[in-house]
Amino acid sequence: MTKSIKELKEEIIKYGKHAEEKNLTPGVSGNMSARCGDKILITSSGSANGYLSEDDFVLIDFDGNVIEGKKKPSSEKLLHCAFYKMRSDVDYIIHMHSPYLSSFASAGVALDEPIMAENVFYFGKIPLAEYGLPSSTDLVNKTAKFFDEYDAVLMANHGFIVGDKTIHDAFLKLTLAESYAQVVLNTRILGGAKVLTEQQVKEIYELRKK
Repeated sequence: MTKSIKELKEEIIKYGKHAEEKNLTPGVSGNMSARCGDKILITSSGSANGYLSEDDFVLIDFDGNVIEGKKKPSSEKLLHCAFYKMRSDVDYIIHMHSPYLSSFASAGVALDEPIMAENVFYFGKIPLAEYGLPSSTDLVNKTAKFFDEYDAVLMANHGFIVGDKTIHDAFLKLTLAESYAQVVLNTRILGGAKVLTEQQVKEIYELRKK
């Protein structure tokens, strides 16, 4: 059953507040969206994810054209459009500049080493897209090429984007990835992580099929 625009707004407002409480969405950075039939409901430009109201949303089509709403849609609207076009299984997208993930993105370091079993299970790897000017088609092209294989991507000198079937699952992946980035950083302070072997990674992937 397709959710109403009101229900989608309520979900995004709720999880925006959760993100603010966990320090995952500083200031007015980042944006969130939901698939709404053949359209996309996206947060407006300049809105703060942790303090959204029902007026902070814009309905757009899959080419980024405004269908309904008094404000400008997020400048990253075309990135969201590309993700939804490529992944029919994705109904919600969260793009945020959380501190630890953004640190890896700004250092130009992908989270692609198999260090923790849970992250291998849920992400496989979190690749790093090359830098593109925010809101540009260059950014879209450099980032979207990962969406066919990955649910989550780091964007160089920018932030993190993740998509999933429910906003709950997308948010949990955001928190898991942020925690993972912190763990990876901590292991470097402690002398380096003990990377899982190819056989161990293979065994984790096998668990996905069960």
